[in-house]
Order: sequence, then structure tokens, then C-alpha cells
Amino acid sequence: MAKIHWNVHSKIALGRTSKTAYGVAMAKLPHKKKKSAIMLGLGLDTDGHKRVTTGPNFALVGGTQETHEVMTEKAIKINEKLAAKGKRLEEVSREEFEDIAHSVGLQRNKSKPDET
Repeated sequence: MAKIHWNVHSKIALGRTSKTAYGVAMAKLPHKKKKSAIMLGLGLDTDGHKRVTTGPNFALVGGTQETHEVMTEKAIKINEKLAAKGKRLEEVSREEFEDIAHSVGLQRNKSKPDET
């Protein structure tokens, strides 16, 4: 029978190896999923250069220099509007996000269903 030691500071039962302690500690931790959101910008035009810009809640890929600069500007403006409201991207509703996006000059592409 393995000896079990009790660590008063961390409240974790420790076995003979650190793997055992790790397994016990992980088993006792609550599993909460943190809500997250990200804005993804894809520039579909190209001038031969590869462009990637990332921020804390956005990733922008592709586009000409002009397109990429516009995407970057819009992502930054959206983040400024969110900060002014005291909110994070994952905390706003779809409608609130669409209002913010519209206020910085973005328009939702309303595609029509295929008419076959």
C-alpha cells in the first residue's frame, strides 16, 4: 500500500510520484469553459505579399497593403468602441456587435439563397 501525504498548503493528496500528485490535483479542479471570441479578417485581394496581423481578439490575414490597413483600422476601432462601453468581445450580443461594426463603417453581406 502506497503512503499518502497531505500537503496543508495546497490541499492536495500526494502519492509517491509527482505524476500522481498532478493527476490528483487535476481531478479535483473544476472544469469551467471560458467564453472566448475572435474577429477574423480575410483579405481576398493580393499583391503577392503575405500579411498577417494579430491582436488580443483578432487575426487578419491576406489582402493588399491597402486592404490589410483598412482591416486593421476597423479591428482597432471596434476594440476602442468595446473599451468605451467597458465590454469585451465575448460579452456583447450579435446585435450589439453588428451595431458597433456598422458604426465603424462595416456592412453585413446579406447574400441571397441560391435560386435554382
